[in-house]
Amino acid sequence: MIQFHPLNAIFGFLVVTMVSLTSVTAACTREGLLAAAESYVAAQTNGKLDGLKLADNFIYQQDNKKTDVKSGVLSQPLKVDLNRSTADTTACASYTMLISSSGSKPYVIGTQIRHNGDDTSSIALIDTIAATTGDLFFNAKQTLGYIQKENWGTIPEGQRPSRDLLKKYGDAYLDMWTDAKAADSIQWGSDCERVEGSRLTKPCGGQLPRGGSLKPNGMRRYVIDETIGSVDVLCQFDSLGNMPDSHEIRVENGKVKYVHTITVQ
Repeated sequence: MIQFHPLNAIFGFLVVTMVSLTSVTAACTREGLLAAAESYVAAQTNGKLDGLKLADNFIYQQDNKKTDVKSGVLSQPLKVDLNRSTADTTACASYTMLISSSGSKPYVIGTQIRHNGDDTSSIALIDTIAATTGDLFFNAKQTLGYIQKENWGTIPEGQRPSRDLLKKYGDAYLDMWTDAKAADSIQWGSDCERVEGSRLTKPCGGQLPRGGSLKPNGMRRYVIDETIGSVDVLCQFDSLGNMPDSHEIRVENGKVKYVHTITVQ
């Protein structure tokens, strides 16, 4: 007969407790992701990296190319007129849109931040698409005027789109240039708005591409936030000529509400 000893029960309880605590401390939290994003916005505002906690293996990428962070746009102080961040606790990543319209050199910037594993205490990758004067449909003041009117509030539980649906819509949008059926696989809201650089299209389900290019848009990197109902995809827009690009989509009630495009020409 197997003898039960109370010490075995105590040991088992301690092991379970330690595993549970480890899981809690190792979890990638929304708060940690947004705090790292806030430190990035502060660094871009000041043009200084001092406030960023960078991992030993840190990489800075700008416009789809690995770049020395000291020579990138992050080293330039910018007056930030608007910033908004989303968080992906599954990928342990965040996305920040940042608009600077009133400086000597205006910018509209989309940045994904990634961390090592589930540890948000340091930043492993800052991945930036930085559009400025001369880029596709660029006008920072017009873009700011459109986007600051939008509502990107939290979507109530029970009404949030699934992660799978958000990724499906993000991919389908980028596939419209090569797949004639992709546009019809997306549910478009009747009041949706599409902002491509400074060009506004309402409703956003009109005037859509339906194939024609042989080159799919590649290098796709995702930040998906079900709480906000958003997906951002950084990519290389190969369908129109290898352009660094960010496409961000918000979904409400299963239908696309907003689309934002930042494209470096």
